[in-house]
Amino acid sequence: MRKKGKIIHRIFIIWYMLVFWTSKGIAQQVADENFNYPISVPVYPIGSGPLIIFDEAHHNASTLRGAYAAFGKLLTSDGYQVVSSREKVTIERLREAKIYVTVNAMYDMEDWNLPARSAFSQDEINALSNWVANGGSLFLVTDHMPCGAAVNDLAGRFGINIINGFAIRKDRLPEIFSKKRKTLIPNEITDPRGKEIDSIMCWGGTGFIVPSNAHVISSLGDDYNIYLPNNVAQIKRPLPDTLPYISGRGLVNGAYLNFGKGRIVVFGDGAPFSAQLQGIKSEKRGMNHPWARQNAQFLLNIMHWLDRKL
Repeated sequence: MRKKGKIIHRIFIIWYMLVFWTSKGIAQQVADENFNYPISVPVYPIGSGPLIIFDEAHHNASTLRGAYAAFGKLLTSDGYQVVSSREKVTIERLREAKIYVTVNAMYDMEDWNLPARSAFSQDEINALSNWVANGGSLFLVTDHMPCGAAVNDLAGRFGINIINGFAIRKDRLPEIFSKKRKTLIPNEITDPRGKEIDSIMCWGGTGFIVPSNAHVISSLGDDYNIYLPNNVAQIKRPLPDTLPYISGRGLVNGAYLNFGKGRIVVFGDGAPFSAQLQGIKSEKRGMNHPWARQNAQFLLNIMHWLDRKL
């Protein structure tokens, strides 16, 4: 019976990841191999830039050969050396890199329910926090439950509290964060001369609380609720009236800060930096979406800030 239950649970997780949060409810997601964002003047000659380590050691749903293929392609065309790593974090490995990227790390790909568990061990958290304090740069991208909980211990080392829930816009309208609506904040990352970002598009995710020394990139606000199920099966359409939630007021889904000699950018949604095709109609999701035309430049601005190139 236990084996049968595990198989049923696995089937549910696969169904949920591929179907539930899509626009039509019938969608499988694949990387958009045709996505291209031209860079006329790369920040480094091709292949000569610093090393970016892309984490694939923590049950990451997003990989450089999968949903984040466009991420790797874009940064490689900007001159960076981008390599995936299936090794646990060590200070020796980190010394080779300028930037460490982790996207949608999980403790377990098959178990999304409470209790929450960290994807990173205390030794790994110590190594990352010490490395950042001494000048390294961390790009921490997470998402809705269980991803938020899986990286909250790591984020907490930098004073950030990530909510382990589902950020859902109340009116279900497209999630456009813009300076016009004052949900995208002018700062070093969104306002570099000649590379200004007026809007970005997101797809759910989660929110978090930042310390006073952090700079907000994008905020959720009253437009959002963050739902807090103890079992992922509680997230369904329509949402149950009994499902607990908190307001998005005061919560952000993008921020950056200095930590010692190093730098950190945290984002609460993984989709904006991907480029995917979804469903039988191959609807675009991520940097390739028509309403996300600035998402790619936004990603470049983030990496350039982490690299001290802005």
